[in-house]
Amino acid sequence: MTTLKEQLQADLTQGIRDKNTSVTATLRMVLSAITNEEVSGKVARELSDQDVITVLTREAKKRKEAATAFDDAQRPELAAKEREELAIISNYLPAALSAEEVNAIIAAAVAEVTAAGQSGPSAMGAVMKLVTPQVAGRADGGEIASAVKAALTQ
Repeated sequence: MTTLKEQLQADLTQGIRDKNTSVTATLRMVLSAITNEEVSGKVARELSDQDVITVLTREAKKRKEAATAFDDAQRPELAAKEREELAIISNYLPAALSAEEVNAIIAAAVAEVTAAGQSGPSAMGAVMKLVTPQVAGRADGGEIASAVKAALTQ
């Protein structure tokens, strides 16, 4: 089985062969971000697929925010370009969790933390510690945090 990084490199090669400039440019940008992540810090390291997904999620979030900013600035052509890049990056991300799946994960984590003796808003950190690994790369962190906060204040 190939790693996600190898798949990205193979798709870049195919994009170059097909002369697909948007795929080529986007994948080069993503691979550059992955390489930067690999060499950041004191020691260079090989990223796992989960680390690559983290980088892809970060890049997707940048595209989403840029598209919104361009829409607000009345620049629809630039917003469309950002959304096209977002669509290309999204092909490599795991499927997003549905609201029901997220709520079930949060409910289970809240029940576990409550059983351990913590409750109310002060248990937010403990619940997030349980929920975050389960939803990493498949749900927006801000939405998860607000859903956890809502679940703890009920």
